[in-house]
Amino acid sequence: MGKITIAIDGYSSTGKSTLAKQLAHALGYIYVDTGAMYRAVTLFALRAGLIKDSRTDDLLLIKALPDIHLNFQFNEDLGFAEMYLNGENVEKEIRQLEVSKFVSKIAIIGAVRDKLVEMQRAMGKDKGLVMDGRDIGTVVFPDAELKIFMTASPDARAARRYKELLDRGEEVSYEEVLKNVQERDYIDSNREHSPLKKAADAIEFDNTDMGLKEQFERIQNFAERVIEKV
Repeated sequence: MGKITIAIDGYSSTGKSTLAKQLAHALGYIYVDTGAMYRAVTLFALRAGLIKDSRTDDLLLIKALPDIHLNFQFNEDLGFAEMYLNGENVEKEIRQLEVSKFVSKIAIIGAVRDKLVEMQRAMGKDKGLVMDGRDIGTVVFPDAELKIFMTASPDARAARRYKELLDRGEEVSYEEVLKNVQERDYIDSNREHSPLKKAADAIEFDNTDMGLKEQFERIQNFAERVIEKV
């Protein structure tokens, strides 16, 4: 049985990463969280003082790109790969709301996207991969055998994200999280480079009122049917 590339795109906080991890584990595929890569670049920019007063110094960040080295390292205890920035495990830091506030602004920078897309394509050259993000099915792997586009209402997504942040010990308000979700939706969908949009041949999947188990089982069924045809 052959291997395929599975591209999962969609809005923030739709559970793309959770689903992609489950699917990769069930199929014995490699999982790549491209959002973690953009978050790591955002963390680099914050640490370097390249984001001030909600503005990013795009030119200095572009000059610094050769100094940004990203890689995933598998954590056997967790069962998935964690994000490393210049040799440092930054998995927890990149999930904080402070990074979420700016990641969409970093992701609109063309040179950043070019660098990360090149890395992502190299990761998937041998197929057997589940990758999630914003432009996987439209830009990174337009020929992916299975494309999923995930969506849910802003309120539902904000509620999920709010609970996740509280569970991590962050002090945030629901209103703040909802505003962040809405702002990221707008920036992601209207940016000049690789805007978030559903690929023409993607399966749209609204999980507003769907549990994780049902969602996983339905998409696993899609994947297995496609794999059988390869």
